[in-house]
Amino acid sequence: MTRDTLKLLAQAVAIALALSATANAQSPIMPKMSLGGDNKRPLTPEEKAKQDALDRDYKAATNKIPDKIVNDPWATVRPAPPVPVTPAPAPKKKAAR
Repeated sequence: MTRDTLKLLAQAVAIALALSATANAQSPIMPKMSLGGDNKRPLTPEEKAKQDALDRDYKAATNKIPDKIVNDPWATVRPAPPVPVTPAPAPKKKAAR
């Protein structure tokens, strides 16, 4: 075999391996890893009070934000929606005497 043929064969094998290998995230055997979310220590009363104060301040600050005003740049370009036409009431006939 020539050097070019071996190069082509090596590239084909590498591509086939890359396409047939499964991703680690899709593996059925997942390692038991934790980013520290499970091992939290309980908060002290001072820390709990501080956290509650922060939460109250955050909620108060977000309530001060005004509602978002919808900006419709095409509002003046669009025609007004058609007004439904209601039939005029029929005139009442006077009773004959």
